[in-house]
Amino acid sequence: MDYDHVMRVFRQAAIEAGARIMEVYGTDDFAVRAKSDDSPVTEADEAADALITARLRAAFPDIVLVTEEQAESHTQSADRFIIVDPLDGTKEFVQRRGDFTVNIALVENGVPVRGVVYAPAKGRLFYTHADGHAVEENGPFDPERSGPTTPIRVAQPDNGALYVVASKSHRDAATDAYIRKYMVADLKSAGSSLKFCLVATGEADLYPRLGRTMEWDTAAGDAVLRGAGGEMLRFEDHQPFSYGKPGYANGYFIACAPGVELQTP
Repeated sequence: MDYDHVMRVFRQAAIEAGARIMEVYGTDDFAVRAKSDDSPVTEADEAADALITARLRAAFPDIVLVTEEQAESHTQSADRFIIVDPLDGTKEFVQRRGDFTVNIALVENGVPVRGVVYAPAKGRLFYTHADGHAVEENGPFDPERSGPTTPIRVAQPDNGALYVVASKSHRDAATDAYIRKYMVADLKSAGSSLKFCLVATGEADLYPRLGRTMEWDTAAGDAVLRGAGGEMLRFEDHQPFSYGKPGYANGYFIACAPGVELQTP
């Protein structure tokens, strides 16, 4: 697999989709409708999905493509596939909070091996290099040419003073009860796959998720986290998290830096 080519295409598609998303974000008003599962969708989701799909199908016609906005793709299965959330954090987008991302990942044998997470409203771009190591690129972001990058690495956690990040739109009592099992120095909220990237950069040590997610929500952020030395684990038994599950539905999980003394559920 030519991972250099993979990451050039992923990066370009994410930046171009982010630009299209920001065009919609900058308008005075945009339509929001509910999908069959009651989650919101906007013209930005659909435009970004169309752009990314065109780029990926042209570059990788033989690789299975799974994307949130195309329900027919959710029945496919393969040992190698690309999985996309063209606009992760639509609730944040609708409420103009800025915590939304473009997520594109390559999964091989259940593991997200390469990925890109772009937060256009935040001006942050994270991805794995061809060798799998994670970096953050410094803007402005030219889709045709990479800018300077900074290697990112998870922090060495202090279990007496952990930095925790949790969902902004999906926090619940169960999540708060689990977080209280730890000695927490600071707890912040963030939307979308940015939470993975905050752990990857060492801005947080622990991100627990006790709620419904899909693989397109997590795969790209997970790839960046793993490329920064982090871990993605099943909540119930702390075993490695895998992808390609039926319907691409996730169970609960914990994303963390190695060295966090994980508490039992």
